[in-house]
Amino acid sequence: MELKWLLCVTLLALGIFAVQAHDVDEDNDADDVVDIEDDLDDGIEEVEESKSETSSPPPAPKVTYRPPVPTGEVYFAESFDKGTLDGWILSRAKKDDTDDEIAKYDGKWEVQDMKETKLPGDKGLVMVTRAKHHAISSKLSKPFVFDTKPLIIQYEVNFQNGIECGGAYVKLLSKTPELNLDQFHDKTPYTIMFGPDKCGEDYKLHFIFRHKNPKTGKYEEKHAKRPDADLKTYFTDKKTHLYTLVLNPDNSFEILVDQTVVNSGNLLNDMSPPVNPPREIEDPNDQKPEDWDERPKIPDPDAVKPDDWDEDAPAKIADENAVKPEGWLDDEPEYVADPDAEKPEDWDEDMDGEWEAPQIANPKCETAPGCGTWQRPMIDNPNYKGKWKPPMIDNVNYQGIWKPRKIPNPDFFEDLEPFKMTPFSAVGLELWSMTSDIFFDNFIICTERAVADDWASDGWGLKKAADGAAEPGVVGQMMAAAEERPWLWVVYILTVALPVFLVVLFCCSGKKQPSAAEYKKSDAPQPDVMDDEKEEEKDKGEKEEEEEEEDANEEKLGSDADLGSASQEEEEEEEEEDRKPASEEEETVNRSPRNRKPRKD
Repeated sequence: MELKWLLCVTLLALGIFAVQAHDVDEDNDADDVVDIEDDLDDGIEEVEESKSETSSPPPAPKVTYRPPVPTGEVYFAESFDKGTLDGWILSRAKKDDTDDEIAKYDGKWEVQDMKETKLPGDKGLVMVTRAKHHAISSKLSKPFVFDTKPLIIQYEVNFQNGIECGGAYVKLLSKTPELNLDQFHDKTPYTIMFGPDKCGEDYKLHFIFRHKNPKTGKYEEKHAKRPDADLKTYFTDKKTHLYTLVLNPDNSFEILVDQTVVNSGNLLNDMSPPVNPPREIEDPNDQKPEDWDERPKIPDPDAVKPDDWDEDAPAKIADENAVKPEGWLDDEPEYVADPDAEKPEDWDEDMDGEWEAPQIANPKCETAPGCGTWQRPMIDNPNYKGKWKPPMIDNVNYQGIWKPRKIPNPDFFEDLEPFKMTPFSAVGLELWSMTSDIFFDNFIICTERAVADDWASDGWGLKKAADGAAEPGVVGQMMAAAEERPWLWVVYILTVALPVFLVVLFCCSGKKQPSAAEYKKSDAPQPDVMDDEKEEEKDKGEKEEEEEEEDANEEKLGSDADLGSASQEEEEEEEEEDRKPASEEEETVNRSPRNRKPRKD
């Protein structure tokens, strides 16, 4: 019990000490500010400087940035580490069907370091302005043709200021004779659009491709199904995220964020609307017959309204059993003119009419059950049945819900290789955003997964490593949190000490059993001690019986005189033994009736 109290007191003392220590630190910090402002002695400043040096955390491991270099064949690779927009073309187009004031693509693009960067020298493309149309594009080293190799497009995005409403997707611009990057706008033909987009609480990760109808030659947008993953974090955590689209010649696709698959499917089965139209469609010229009966139930034509059915009976009637409460003020109105109200000085009766004081609740009605004309309360009418309607029965002429007949789809086609899309020759960003400073970096378009992974490791991987090195460890985070909230010290101490306290409590709280030597003759016999005593009593009893038998034999051989003297000596010995203090074990044996010697007369 003393150990329990000692542990409790120790835990309480540690908690109090931690809180007081934090308070002392805060006081010392405040004193330091005052001391610095008052230019105290150099000795005190040296102590403070040594104290701050001792408490400062060790510097985080430094991650050195080197521009990524493609490790294989690529169609496009851009890291912006040269610090210029060489190779990129700013659009000078205007949006159609838009006012001239906002139709221009006059949004500003710059190559900058990321805000709060952990990698000096790592630059990217930044969409600087907000609430403007932005468009910029760049040519590929050679057009990408969809044949037997996969398509991999990968780039990084950081919403440095978060994102309210806007996108950060890229467009792979189709190779056409009319393609003019100087006039790149929202209606410029593209083959694939891919990337994040958000407005309100709708978080999207687009994958759209334009499919050419082999019959009509028209293009139609096909949208991938929405991913099941929660995308909100990628828009709100202000970290750099890596977006990857992989298209395979077998029509399968994968969408990855930070090298983790968030969506996958097949171009034939998981796009909306489907790539291939249905074989049959409803006949647009088919019409429902006039006698087609779609009613599953109809009123019973043989039903007759009962004679006692009163359709005119009201739903509510006055309660004839109600009695007007005593004290009801029939002559007093519920509302009266406010006696304290005064006509405003600027009231013009010619313009405003005759002035009337505002109505207030009648003060006489406050203590009465009611005022005005008393009326009986309304109750449900037990005889009310409402308007009679015949019961509904199954319609024997029911034919089901009519649908137009199916006919072969005249526009049907079957494209089993939608992967073979329109070749593209440029990559572009055509965006509108209500948030500024969206950061883009490390674009790559290639056909080999290993090349894209190496590029990601040298670019996004370094950013991730630098962010991880700069972030404090678990212990550092806990210490920082406790500096802001001192009560957390008590939580930490209890979290560590409580398991130890419980282990000690359960291991050491058993009731201590006193040893057999500590028992007195007046104490109750203990189980273990009694077993030992019984064994000792049995052994002593057997020895005494053997001695008695030997003594008896000797007495028979001796003379009567010797027998008398021997008896007298035995009695003297027994009296002498009774006077001697016996040990606890001998006393127990002597008290046992079975081992007590019979006295001789």
